[in-house]
Amino acid sequence: MISTLRRDPLLALLLLALLVLGSLSPLPVASYPLLVDWPTIAALTGLLLLTKGVEQSGGLQRAGHWLLGRVRTERGLALALVAASAGLSTVLTNDVALFVVVPLTLGVARITAVPLVRLVVFEALAVNAGSALTPIGNPQNLFLWQQSHGGFLTFTLHMLPLVALLVVLLLALTACAFSSRAMVVVQSAPPPLADKRLLWLALALYLPFLVLADLQLVLWALAGVALVLLWARPRVFVLLDWGLLLVFVLMFIDLRLLAGLEPVRSLVAGVGLGEAQRLYWAGIVASQFISNVPAAIALAEYSDNWRMLAWAVNIGGFGLALGSLANLIALRMLGQGRAWLVFHCWSLPFLLVSAGLVYLLWL
Repeated sequence: MISTLRRDPLLALLLLALLVLGSLSPLPVASYPLLVDWPTIAALTGLLLLTKGVEQSGGLQRAGHWLLGRVRTERGLALALVAASAGLSTVLTNDVALFVVVPLTLGVARITAVPLVRLVVFEALAVNAGSALTPIGNPQNLFLWQQSHGGFLTFTLHMLPLVALLVVLLLALTACAFSSRAMVVVQSAPPPLADKRLLWLALALYLPFLVLADLQLVLWALAGVALVLLWARPRVFVLLDWGLLLVFVLMFIDLRLLAGLEPVRSLVAGVGLGEAQRLYWAGIVASQFISNVPAAIALAEYSDNWRMLAWAVNIGGFGLALGSLANLIALRMLGQGRAWLVFHCWSLPFLLVSAGLVYLLWL
């Protein structure tokens, strides 16, 4: 347990916060499970199982190899990787998209000269932009989708104008940030599929899972996916990031305990979150300091305007690295100290421009 907490400081922080908030809250410990949004946890568990299956099959690595064989310039590579990151994040979640694209980028850097740090930074920005489109693109969308009790298509159409603006801005910035110099890439044979059966099985389960989740039957959907994978590929359960699920369970408990404290309720009531513009800025600012997933969970306690909250916390994923867990994942995978400075040199201006444009155009 001690070793696990050392590897995952966020989990340790949430456990510490639980002890502190539990001592301040009048709620009994037995009621804590009622604070968790279990449909959201069930939906996240099912998606993690399916995306882990796709990842373990080797299909995404093969697709990435195909993509690399069709670019000739540094700018072309950057645009391809940024577009791929954004596209993958709409269906595989933002962190899984990074687990696919960043190792691919590191591999490219071994065979040709590329601005590696800048590329990974732009990939982190891309998964934040692309994942905002769908309810399954990131955890905050998954939570707000379940809170809205609306359809998959309704949520996606609401997010479409925002994502279109973010992606256009990011692609334009990418074209300016990378040169048109030619690259010399040593081609190799495409990697074989590690598990073709697992790939097709995971892909076949995606649509039924989403349909059942859309019909508010997510627990049945999770049960079906779990039974099929336990029968066909039980190793997927061993490789699943159970710590991430525990983190989200603790987030729900901690943030709802915090929101229930009278001083906190009085403070937030004075902000006036019933007004859409104030909720918009509150979501962006809160995301910078506690990350956009906890910000969505916390602010949902004070406002049922899921539409504005979804826009705010997704924009809030830009700016400071803490704004989105995907940012931290990308920088951690890169493993270079100066990457933090490079990230903020691009991400902070992108936040200011995108947040300002959304405010001027739609608010």
